[in-house]
Amino acid sequence: MNGEVRVSNPEQLFASFEATMAEAQQKADRMRAEMETVSVAERSKNGQIAVRVNHLGNLVGLEIGHSARDQPDLAEEILRTVRAAQSKLGAAVESGVPSLAGTETMVELVGQLQREYPEPTPEGFGLGGQGARTDDGARFIAEAEDAPPPPPRPARPSADDGTDDDYFGDGDFLR
Repeated sequence: MNGEVRVSNPEQLFASFEATMAEAQQKADRMRAEMETVSVAERSKNGQIAVRVNHLGNLVGLEIGHSARDQPDLAEEILRTVRAAQSKLGAAVESGVPSLAGTETMVELVGQLQREYPEPTPEGFGLGGQGARTDDGARFIAEAEDAPPPPPRPARPSADDGTDDDYFGDGDFLR
C-alpha cells in the first residue's frame, strides 16, 4: 500500500469528510460561545473605578465613583485599571474555555493574549528612560561643576597621502 489511501466508494469518502467538517464546525461554535462568556472585572486601588473588559480586551463596562470624578488623574487611573484587567485575560480564557483545555491552540491563544496585554508596571515605576527626573540632588554620581572640558581628539590622518592600508582602500570589495 505504501501509504496510499484506497477509495472504494467516493460517496462514503465525501460523507466521512462532511461529518468531520460538521464536527469541526460544532467544536468551533462551542469554543466561540465559551470565548464570548469570558470577561474580566477590575477595580482601581482606591475602589472608585470599576472596569470590565471582554474576551477581546475591549472595555465593555465602566463605573466611576462620585469622589473620583474630580480627580486630576482620572483618565490615567481608568487606563491603568483597564490595563490591569486586560493583563488577566490569558488566565480567564484558560479557565473559561474548557473546549480548548490542554490543546496547542489554547497555549497559543493564551500566549498571544499575554503578549498583547502584558502585566502593567507597578505603580511608581516606569520603563527605563521614561519619565523626567524631579530631584536633581538625588544623583548617583556627583558632577563636577567646574571641571575642564575634555581635550580635543587628535585629527585623523588623511587617506589621500598614499599610506592608507585600509582593506577596501582601492574600491575593490571582492578580492
